[in-house]
Amino acid sequence: MTLVPITNTPKRATLDDAQPVSRILAHAFDDDPMMRWFLPDAASRGAGLRRYFTTLFTRQYAHHGVCERTGAAAAFWVPPESQDKAVPDAETVRELEDILGDRASLFRDAVGAAAEHAPKEPQWYLAVLGADPAAQGQGHGAALLRSGLAKADAAGLPACLESSKASNLPFYEHFGFTVRGEMDLPGGGPTVWAMRREPRPATGPAS
Repeated sequence: MTLVPITNTPKRATLDDAQPVSRILAHAFDDDPMMRWFLPDAASRGAGLRRYFTTLFTRQYAHHGVCERTGAAAAFWVPPESQDKAVPDAETVRELEDILGDRASLFRDAVGAAAEHAPKEPQWYLAVLGADPAAQGQGHGAALLRSGLAKADAAGLPACLESSKASNLPFYEHFGFTVRGEMDLPGGGPTVWAMRREPRPATGPAS
């Protein structure tokens, strides 16, 4: 049997992609400190993460963001014209709280803290980027990051993100991001680092 390689070429993610996108992101974020804080039970974390990312994708970012995927990664970007939608709306938050159960208050506080610290200037905001660890090193996450950064550069705007996983910071720094601040989530949660990348000439490479 011939194995067909999983392409790392970005393509638009639509609502029809909700199942594979949520599965990819559940694998990608299984060891993320913030998601482990929200979903501490290892036995149910996978199912919870799939529901979590399905909700974010189908209720929020598929409608207000620029969502792309490869065969093993997915990214949700919020363009400047949808900047007021970068933080989940009240109805989405309620659905996410139902998924998180007794951790819902921690999530609600985290959303509030994120909204308070969110940059107000026009930007391209990377809400979610994750690659299946089984495809690590194959360039899936990098391809999606380059695609979004090219859009930010074409608009002459900065790109911003937050990460709660320290080991991811060098990856983003490779693409020009710098840490601009950090905060500990309320309730004893993990540290989150805010990162920013200044726009580059649209004709130049993203890395």
